[in-house]
Formats: sequence, structure tokens, C-alpha cells
Amino acid sequence: MENQNISVGLDIGTTKIVAMIGSKNQYGKLETLGIGKSKSLGVHRGVVNNITQTIKSIQQAVQDAELLSNLKIGEVTVGIAGQHIRSLQHSDYITRSNAEQVINDEDIERLINQVHKLVMLPGEEIIHVLPQDFKVDGQAEIKEPIGMYGERLEANFHVVVGQVSSIRNIGRCIQNSGLELGGITLEPLASAKAVLSYEEKEAGVALIDIGGGTTDLAIFKDGIIRHTAVIPFGGNIITEDIKEGCSIIEKQAELLKIKFGSAWPGENKDNEIVSIPGLRGRDPKEITLKNLSKIIHARIVEIIEQVYLEIKNYGHEEQKKKLIAGIVLTGGGSQLNHLKQLVEYITGMDTRVGYPNEHLAGDSDSDITSPLYATAVGLVLDGIERQRKHLDLEPEIPDNPEPPIDEPYPIPEKKGKGFLEKLTERVKDFLENAE
Repeated sequence: MENQNISVGLDIGTTKIVAMIGSKNQYGKLETLGIGKSKSLGVHRGVVNNITQTIKSIQQAVQDAELLSNLKIGEVTVGIAGQHIRSLQHSDYITRSNAEQVINDEDIERLINQVHKLVMLPGEEIIHVLPQDFKVDGQAEIKEPIGMYGERLEANFHVVVGQVSSIRNIGRCIQNSGLELGGITLEPLASAKAVLSYEEKEAGVALIDIGGGTTDLAIFKDGIIRHTAVIPFGGNIITEDIKEGCSIIEKQAELLKIKFGSAWPGENKDNEIVSIPGLRGRDPKEITLKNLSKIIHARIVEIIEQVYLEIKNYGHEEQKKKLIAGIVLTGGGSQLNHLKQLVEYITGMDTRVGYPNEHLAGDSDSDITSPLYATAVGLVLDGIERQRKHLDLEPEIPDNPEPPIDEPYPIPEKKGKGFLEKLTERVKDFLENAE
């Protein structure tokens, strides 16, 4: 794991835990060196509720990835999700003591650090502070204030907040699995890194990541993250509905959903029947595919309508906030038959399924290009980026800095640590003091 281009992403989901080892090749594409997947037993709706079970699942996934790659995993980039995540908009400003000097990295960092001092609800902690646009002495809609003269520097921020206990529990699981916490990233942001193009983020797009326990939403416009939300329902609740509605066991319900499930009941004829083996010598059960689709349709419509409500609350119907690139579906739940058509029907927005293959090397295994692994690919990319920034301790800053494609607002690295690194360190300190 000495190679600076190698990174490990750990996606701790409700259904599965994925450990992915990857490195960038000479063309800047991601080559997966090893991948391990295990059933997630201690996570409910994106939150760890059984430390021991989660540690076992993490260790299993890590061992599988190590065996495939012949590498020893030390440090991991972890995704955080769950119904405890919420986001808010916040405006803040600083008054500069010397208006004769141009605005620099330190001024932006001071403004961002000021936002981190916001008083949250008890037990909550700020995970991300993402600048959206700036104002200098009342001049609005400035994307990059560095190099400008001004006394008052203002900015609108997208602030992502999560439960301290949930963040610490993830830290505890990582540490007890014999791993080091390299960084924490919000899962919808990791998925967005893997499946969205720069043009889509610029035009305006809503990413819907349908996982096992939660459905995550991230809205981008003008290349900037505008809104994030977590809906506490995912693919598992559909399986639960099939189990109850058809009176079968969970394993059978999951298989039915994957093999025969459809989000559109009109597709199935009344005479299409699937036979399920009975338990312990009982007679087999016969289930019509139309009935199965009706059960799935009812729940998936509820999930999509909740997500669409979040998109409308962002203001999608206003001309200024219109999401021209529509919706991108990803995550395991996005593979449900006819889901794309149903989402287009409910929202009236163009929809596509997002695959992480844009960033993957051409010879990648077809399994890894599945939407199922979008978050893991995004976490690996995030880890490589973080390493690159660590190595560039004194980056050359051009006279006229251009923001990089994926990050419209570069957060300064050389003047001090970014907030996610500070949060990671705080989690590590807490774990060491607790021992």
C-alpha cells in the first residue's frame, strides 16, 4: 500500500459492505486491483446498529480484496450515509482588515472555518461545508473571489450535518477491524463523483442513489452541489413488502424481486405465474407476476414521490433552477426493470441509469461497472485525490488560477488541513481517548 496512486474505498451499506482497491493508470483511469464484498449484518438504514457484526462483515470484505490483489490494506476512505444526515443553506461573511490587499486562500479558509463554528442541535456535527457562490462588497454571483479587492467577503454555503455518535461508531468499526481511517465522505457525493459528468453538473442534475436501506439525493447546478437529502427507504423495504404480501421468506422475496420484479405492473399478463417451493414439504406457492409488480410499484412510487418532493423544494420548477440534465439513477435499486420509465412518468424529467464505467479502465470486470458499485468507485477516486493533495504540499499556484473540473471551488490545502481531515482526526482522537 506504499504506492501513492493506490487507494481503498470502503462502502458500509445496509445490504452489503464493499472494499475496493484501485489505482490510476497512465491514462488517468481507475484500475481495480481487488474487490471484496460481504453481507452487511450490523447496519440498518445506513446506520451501524451492531458494532460486532459490522466489524466481522468489514473484515470479510477486506480479506477478500486483499486475497485478490495480494496487497495489505492499511488506510481506507469511508462513506457515510443514513437517515441522520441532513443539509441546510447558510450565508456568512467576514470583514477584511486590509482592503488594499487582494482576497487570498486564507480569507476563504477563515470564512469556511467561521461556518464550522455554527451551533448545531445537540449530538450533531458538521460533515461538509461546501461554498456555492460569493459576494465581494455587495457584488453578487462571484464564482472565484481569489485575486479580487474587497473589504467584505460573503458566501452562500451548503452545510451537511450528521449525528456525532453515528460518525464515531463508524470510526470504532474501522479501528477494531485493524484499519486506519483515511477520510470520511458523504456517500451521495462519492456516487456523484463516479457517475456524473461535468456537463451534467453544469446543466443541472439530480442524482438518486437507491441503496438497500436509504435513497440518497444530490442536486447539482452550475457545477456546484446545491442540495442533499436522505430518504429513509430503499430496496430492502420493497423486499419486506413482497415477503409480507406473498407470505414467503425473505431470501425468496429478494430473488423474486431481482429475477422477475418490475416497477410497471402493466408489463405483466395475468397468466404469468412463478412457483415458489414450499417450506419443509409444504405445497409450492404460486405467485402471479402482475401481483408481484403491483406490490413493487406501490412502494417504489412512494420512494420516488418523496425524492421528487425534495427536488421540487429545491425549486426545480423555476426557470433559474431548472435541472436540464434531469435525473441520474444509481445504486443497486436502480437495476429494477422499467424503473427509468416510471421515474420519467412521475417526474416528467429525462432519466438515465448511471454506471461508474466512465472513470474505469477499459478492461475492468463487467461486474464492477454495475451501479451497485458506484459509491465504492467514488470513494476510491476520493482517496486518490486526497493522497494527491497530501503529496502536493507546495502546489504551484498559477497567476490566474482555473478551478479544476470536479471542484468548482478549490479549498486551499497548503495553508492548513481541510475540514474532513480535521473531522477524521477528531474521530481518531476520540477513539484513542476512549480506550
